[in-house]
Amino acid sequence: MTYCLAMSLAEGLVFASDSRTNAGVDYVTTFSKMHVFTPASDRIFLVLTAGNLATTQEVLHHLKRDLDAADAKESLRTVRYLFEAAQYLGRVSCEVQRSHAVAMQKAGFSTEGSFILGGQIRGQAHGLFLVYPQGNFISASPETPYLQIGETKYGKPGLDRVIDARLALEDGARLALVSLDATMRSNISVGPPLEVAICPKDGFAIARYLNLKLESPFYRALREQWQAGLREAFRHLPRFEWEGG
Repeated sequence: MTYCLAMSLAEGLVFASDSRTNAGVDYVTTFSKMHVFTPASDRIFLVLTAGNLATTQEVLHHLKRDLDAADAKESLRTVRYLFEAAQYLGRVSCEVQRSHAVAMQKAGFSTEGSFILGGQIRGQAHGLFLVYPQGNFISASPETPYLQIGETKYGKPGLDRVIDARLALEDGARLALVSLDATMRSNISVGPPLEVAICPKDGFAIARYLNLKLESPFYRALREQWQAGLREAFRHLPRFEWEGG
């Protein structure tokens, strides 16, 4: 399993992901879930992946192949709108899943993959889309400015308490790491290294990027201070006023 999330804030986009693909007593593998595409100077796309690793890797290979082919009918270079990029990614994902469906079903495995696609095309607003295994998608909104894929439930409560579309990008990145940390504490299938990237609006480039291991000084300090702050807040909660003393 995995956990990836992205935020669409007023100042731009924030992306974060873990790198664990399998978890077991004696077998853990690590692959990056964050992929950046800059097919032209007027656009940038970031793709986060979750689900069947073979499916998501093949989908990414298709995206890269189409960018390399000068005669490709559709690619991240040719789409005119961000939602068209989400449609294109959904179609490629469905094609890849269909091509392996029979064999995978016989083996008892799922071919499904999920994606978060974010970015900006010049002259348009930046945005985020969650592309489902079925190829359809939803977009982030000012009311719900974040999207998640993978093991989402443990990191969601913290997001819901703090997230706001007006949040500064670096604050959003810190919140994303807190959400990832909460998930890792509760689920062994999510693990480091952690990746976080910031893409300011109208910048068409990654402005900040970190690859953090458990022993990274910044991540260790963030985790310890967040936990200490939670404990301090707990100690200051109102005391019960029981009836009858």
